Amino acid sequence: MTSGMPRRIGWRRDGGVGLAILLATGIACAADGEWKPTKAVELVATNAPGGGSDRILRLMVKVFNEQKAMDVPVNPVNKPGGGGAIAYAYISQQSDGHHLVLANKSIISGNIVRRGLSYTEFTPVVNLFSEYISVTVKPDSPVKSGADLVARLKKDVTSLSLGIATSIGNPNHQGLAAALSLAGVDIKKTRNAIFPSGGAATTALMGGHVDVAPVTASFAASLARNGQVRVLAVAAPKRLGGVLADVPTWREQGYDAVVTNWRVFLGSKKMTPPQVAYWERTFRRLNESAEWKKELADNFWANDFMTSAEVRKMLDADDIQQRAFLKALALTK
Repeated sequence: MTSGMPRRIGWRRDGGVGLAILLATGIACAADGEWKPTKAVELVATNAPGGGSDRILRLMVKVFNEQKAMDVPVNPVNKPGGGGAIAYAYISQQSDGHHLVLANKSIISGNIVRRGLSYTEFTPVVNLFSEYISVTVKPDSPVKSGADLVARLKKDVTSLSLGIATSIGNPNHQGLAAALSLAGVDIKKTRNAIFPSGGAATTALMGGHVDVAPVTASFAASLARNGQVRVLAVAAPKRLGGVLADVPTWREQGYDAVVTNWRVFLGSKKMTPPQVAYWERTFRRLNESAEWKKELADNFWANDFMTSAEVRKMLDADDIQQRAFLKALALTK
C-alpha cells in the first residue's frame, strides 16, 4: 500500500484540465478529502459463473443496488483459471481503487505450491466473513456417510473420483483431504478432476462424471434444498442449521478436521489510504445492513468483519498455518 495522500496536481486557471486529469486517473476526492469511485467498479470473482465467489458477488451487488450504495455502476466480473491465479494477476495490474478481487485461502495455498502471486503483492481491504467446507455426493450414491467415504478410499484410494474446484490444495480440497489424511489415506494418489468453479464440479457430480465434490456449505445447502446432492459431512466445529442440521461434522465421524475459508477483498498494491478507507466504510455499512445480515444467516456465513490492518495480520498468520498444513498433507516441501 502506498503511504500518504495522492500527489497534489497543479491547477491551471481554466480549472478544467486539472479536473480532467483527476477524473482520468480515478483519483477524485470529495471536498473533505475523501475518495470515492468516479467510474464503474469491478468486483472480480476468481471462478466461473456458478462458483462460490461468483455467487457471493452477485448477492452483494444485488444488495448494493437495492441500497443505492454508490453513484457508479458496480459490476461482478469473472476471471476464472489457475485456481484464482488469473483473477489475482488481473487485479495486480490495476492502478487504483476501482477494481477489487474477492479472494480466499487459495491465494495463499496457490502461492505456497508455486502457483500464482503472494498475498503480499496486494492491498488488503476488508474481510467479510468465513465459511465452512462440506462434502457432497449424488442423492443415490452408494457412499452413505463421511466415515463410509473415508473407509472406501482407505481400502482403495482410486475407487472414487473427486471433483475439486478450483485447484489441488485449496480450501475445497482441504475440506476433504484433511479428514483423509487423518485416516492415513495417501492423498497424493486420489483421482482428482479439477473444475473452474463449484458449479462446474457439482454439475459433473450430478451427471455421474465424478463421485464426490467438496464445496462450500452455503453452495451445498442450496443444492441440497432442491434434492440435487446429499451432504456427507461439514468441516465445521459443530453442526450447522437449516437444511444442513442433520449433517454430521467430520469430528462426529471420528476425524478432527475443521476447515474454514475466509472471504477477503484485495486491491492493487497501488491503492491509496483514502481509497482503502472508502471501501472500509462501504463494506462496513453493507455488513451492518439488515439485507446483508439475512444473507449471512441464510448462507451459513460466520460474520467476522475485519479492517485492512486486521486483515493483514490475519493473512500473515494464515500463511504460517497453511504452510504447515499443506506440508502435512504432502502437497509442498
